[in-house]
Amino acid sequence: MTEPISRRTGLKLITAGSLMGLGTRGSLAIDGPAVRDPWEKTHDRVFLGGEFWANPMEDWQVSEGGAECLSVGPGRSVHSLTHQITGNESFTMAVTLTRLEVVGEDTGAGFRIGVKSELNEHRSNCFVTRGIVAGWKGNRLILDKRAVPLRRAASLKRLRIELKGEPKANGCSLTLIATDPGSGVELGRLSLGFPLEKVLGNVSIANNLGGAQRTRVKIAPKGQGSRYRFSNWMLSGEAFTVTRANRFGPILWSMYSLSDSRGDEGFVMKMSALTGPMGAMDCQLVELQIMKDGEWTSLGEAKLDPDAWVATFRIPNWDEKQAYPYKLIYREKHRDGSETPDEWTGLIRSNPVGRPLRMAALTCQNDYGFPYAPVAENLRKLDPDLIFFSGDQIYESHGGFGIIRNPADRAILNYLRKFYQFGWAFRETIRDAPTLCLPDDHDVFQGNIWGEGGKKMETGESHGASSKGGYIQPARMVRAVHKTTVAHHPDPFDPTPIKQDISVYYGDMVYGGVSFAILADRQWKNGPEHVETGEGRADHVPDPEFDMSTLDKLGLVLLGERQEAFLKKWADDWRGHSLKAVLSQTVFAGMATHHGAYDGYLKGDLDSGGWPQTARNRAIDMMRPSMALHINGDQHLTTLSQYGVKKQRDSNWSFCTPAIAVGYPRWWRPDEVGMTHQNRPQHGNEFTGEYLDGFGNMAYVYAVGNPVVGKAPNRYDKAHEKGSGFGFITFDTEKKTYFIESFRFNIDATDINPENQFPGWPVTIHQKENRGENLLK
Repeated sequence: MTEPISRRTGLKLITAGSLMGLGTRGSLAIDGPAVRDPWEKTHDRVFLGGEFWANPMEDWQVSEGGAECLSVGPGRSVHSLTHQITGNESFTMAVTLTRLEVVGEDTGAGFRIGVKSELNEHRSNCFVTRGIVAGWKGNRLILDKRAVPLRRAASLKRLRIELKGEPKANGCSLTLIATDPGSGVELGRLSLGFPLEKVLGNVSIANNLGGAQRTRVKIAPKGQGSRYRFSNWMLSGEAFTVTRANRFGPILWSMYSLSDSRGDEGFVMKMSALTGPMGAMDCQLVELQIMKDGEWTSLGEAKLDPDAWVATFRIPNWDEKQAYPYKLIYREKHRDGSETPDEWTGLIRSNPVGRPLRMAALTCQNDYGFPYAPVAENLRKLDPDLIFFSGDQIYESHGGFGIIRNPADRAILNYLRKFYQFGWAFRETIRDAPTLCLPDDHDVFQGNIWGEGGKKMETGESHGASSKGGYIQPARMVRAVHKTTVAHHPDPFDPTPIKQDISVYYGDMVYGGVSFAILADRQWKNGPEHVETGEGRADHVPDPEFDMSTLDKLGLVLLGERQEAFLKKWADDWRGHSLKAVLSQTVFAGMATHHGAYDGYLKGDLDSGGWPQTARNRAIDMMRPSMALHINGDQHLTTLSQYGVKKQRDSNWSFCTPAIAVGYPRWWRPDEVGMTHQNRPQHGNEFTGEYLDGFGNMAYVYAVGNPVVGKAPNRYDKAHEKGSGFGFITFDTEKKTYFIESFRFNIDATDINPENQFPGWPVTIHQKENRGENLLK
C-alpha cells in the first residue's frame, strides 16, 4: 500500500525540486549585477512582467519594446518588486524616456525612489506616492526640489536619464544625468544630498512627476498632462537588495478544491491557475504536473480565459487518499523566439479522514490593511485543511484610481488589478489547501447587491449602485469576476445561467466527512425598490419607530426558487458525510445596530440576510433538517448567534466571521437603544441573549466582537482596533461538534493567550443544537 504524503513531506519535495532547477522562485535576498527590464523581447500586452507592479495596471502596456503609459493622469508608476534600496551603498538606475503625448502641459517622467509605507514592505510600498522624484519635465531636469534647464530641450523627444547614488557620511548623494540616447552627449546634470532614510524603500518609474511629497512640481489640471514610454530600465549597485522571490507572475497564484461526487467520477479535483493579462502573441496555455512515484507527471494543459486570465483544470477520479505536490507551468514566449518557463508549486492534500477537519473562514479585506500580514502569517501557522473566503476580496478603493464601469474590457482589467492584491496577500497559504472563494457586492463594484436573478440595473438619473436591484457592471465583467473566484469550485448544482447569461455557482462540496452547501445569498435577492423605507437611502431604516413588518411584502425573494430547491435536497442528502455547513456571504439576521460611526444608529439594513423576513424564515426552515452551522461574513462585525423562526433558538447557529480588515465599522449595542433581551448566556457578556432584531427576527446572540473607533497610525494596529481578524472552525465528525474560534487581527494565534479571541469565544456547538436541541447555556 502507498502511504499518504504528509504536507510537511510534500513541501520538502517541492523545495528539493526547486533546488534542482524545477522551480523558478528564489527565497534569498542577494546583491546582484546590473539588471534590465525584459520589455524589448516581450510581446505587446497589458501585463508588464512578474518583476513589476503597475499603478494602475489598466493604464500601462508593453508596446514597441517599452512600458507605455496610456493615461495623462497623476500617480501612474511602475515599481520594481525585486529591487529595494536597503543600505547606504552605491547604486545606479537608468531609463530611456520617449515623450508620446502632451495635453495642455508636460507633467514629466522619470524615477521615484525612497517609496515606502510605514511598514517598508515591498507590496505595501507599491501604493505610496511619496518619494524623491528625478526626471525630465518640459525643458528641465528635475531632482526633488531643484531643476536645471536641458540643452537642446526644444528638439528633444527622447532622453536617457541616469540616477546615481553614492554614500556620504550624513546620508546619500544623488546625481541625475541626462544624455541624448542616440549620441550619448550629456545634456544636463544635477546633484543633491539626502538623509539615508529618504532614499530607502521601493524604486519606481513614474509617469507624471506632480503630486509627490516635497516637490515643487505642480499637479496639472484635470485632463491635462503627458504620457511617456519607458525602455531599457537598468538597475545595479550594492545598495539594492535583490529578492527574486518577490516576483509576482506570470503565474500569480492558484486555487483548488477537492470534492466527493459520490458518483462515477469519485473525488473531483478542480484547480485554477491565474496569470496576468497576456497578449495575442503570448502563450495561452498552462500545464499542470503532479509528483507521482518520485517523478513529475503531466496531467495536461488548460487554456487561459481571455477575459479573466484563468486556466481551469477538472480531473475526475482523483486519488484522494494520497497527497500530491503539484506544479503549474506557463511557458512565456518572447519576440526573439525564445521561451522562459514560469512555475508555481503547491500541495494537493489528501482527503482528511480519521481526524477533525480544520477550516479557516475569512471575509472583507479593505486595503488600508494590505498585505494583512498578521492574518496571513496566522493562517500559515495554523495550517488549515480548508480555507473559505466569503466575499469582498476587493473594495472599489483598492489600490486607488477609482473604478471603471464601461467598457467591459477596461472594467475587467480594473477589477483584475484590484483582485490581484487578494492573491498577493494570501497565495502562500491557499497554494497548499482547498479554497472556496465567494464573490459579493464590492467584488462587482456595488456597495450592495440585489441580484434579482441577473437583471441589468436601471440607474435612471442616479448612477449609484447601493439601493437598486440588478447588476450595474457589464455582464461580461460579472462573468469574469465569477471565473476568477469560483472556476475551481465543485461543479454547480444547476449551471444554467441567469439573466444576461450571468453564471451561477451554488452547489455543494463534500470533503473531510463534511458537506458544505455553497450559496449565493444575494444573486436572486430583491432590491429595496420593492418597498418603502422612508426618506434617505432606500436600504437603510434609521427611524426607531418605523413599522418593519411593512417591508415583508408577499413574494419578495432572498435565495430564489432554484437555490431553495437545492437547499431542501441537500439538507436531506447524507451520503458520504456526517456533518454539514452552509457557506454564504452574510448572516440571516440584522446583527448590527450602529453603522459607519459609533452613533450611527439604524433600525434595519436591508442588505443583511434578515430581510425579506418571510423568505429568511423559509430559508432557515429548509436549513434546519441539515443541522448545519451557517458560516458567513460581510458584516465587518463578528457574531455567534442562533436563529429562531417559530420560537427562540429553534434553528441553526450562525458564525459571522471578523473582517480581515474592517473598513466601514458596525456595532451590536441593542441594550443602548431600548431593545429588550431574555436569557442572557451564563458568561454574562453585555449585548448577548435572546433578541428580536430590527426586522422582528428571532436571534439568540451568544457572542459579539464590538470594535473601538480605529485611530492608530499603523495599519495593523488600526485594523486590530476596528475589530478585524479571522475565524476558525474545527469539525469533529466523530463527536458531531463544531469548535468555533474568532481571532483578533494583530495576535499570534498559536500562543494560547485568551485575549487573542473576541469575548465569548471559543465555543463548541453540538450538531443537534442546529435544530434547536440546545446544550449551550
